[in-house]
Amino acid sequence: MTGPLVDLDTVPEWLRPLVEISGTLDSRTFTRFRPPADRATRPAAVLILLGEDERGPDVLLLRRADTLGSHAGQVAFPGGVADAGDDGPVGTALREAEEETGVDPAGVRPVAVLPELFVPVSGFAVTPVLAHWEKPSPVRPVDFAETAAVARVSVADLTDPANRYQVTRPGSGWQGPVFEVHGLFVWGFTAGLLSVLLALAGWERDWDRSDVRDLEVALSAHETRLGTVHDPDAGGRE
Repeated sequence: MTGPLVDLDTVPEWLRPLVEISGTLDSRTFTRFRPPADRATRPAAVLILLGEDERGPDVLLLRRADTLGSHAGQVAFPGGVADAGDDGPVGTALREAEEETGVDPAGVRPVAVLPELFVPVSGFAVTPVLAHWEKPSPVRPVDFAETAAVARVSVADLTDPANRYQVTRPGSGWQGPVFEVHGLFVWGFTAGLLSVLLALAGWERDWDRSDVRDLEVALSAHETRLGTVHDPDAGGRE
């Protein structure tokens, strides 16, 4: 089931447009990828946790450890593969967020479930769960073998045109958005989902979509500025 989980009148006004539109969306709103008929998918969920501070709305993101076998070093929403004991995608998203970032589920209110999305590189069928962070709690990497960093990223920074451009892998036909914020390089599945949500919420500002860069070159430049090194091919590709 997709769509709102709560009465719209109980949702903060800034979050209401996303909750209201959630029931009208399908996977084509976010992605062109479809699972092949002959390939089994693994159910998973991510938590899109939106809070608010003096600068306005923000979202919880993490950077995966560089040593992981899948999506190593990439920025993501908290989330992971469903367990048999989970209470659906909402249960998976809340459990994984607590395990990865230490967020207290008691302060998190799930408000909508978005359509299931297929991630080809991992074979995951990912259900995004939209939530309001009613009572923010301290967050941090719970296990550095899995999570390298955790950050609350302001929507104002995500929508700043100076922090946005597109990347491509020459010869692949793939192109997607990037956000460079808070020392994070956000691309692939997470950036694509964020980009659509910012537009649906009415938060997006005009930015230069004609600025298209080679992914490896852009990532290398980002890491040079930070003084870090990461292999963009580690753990597969988005």
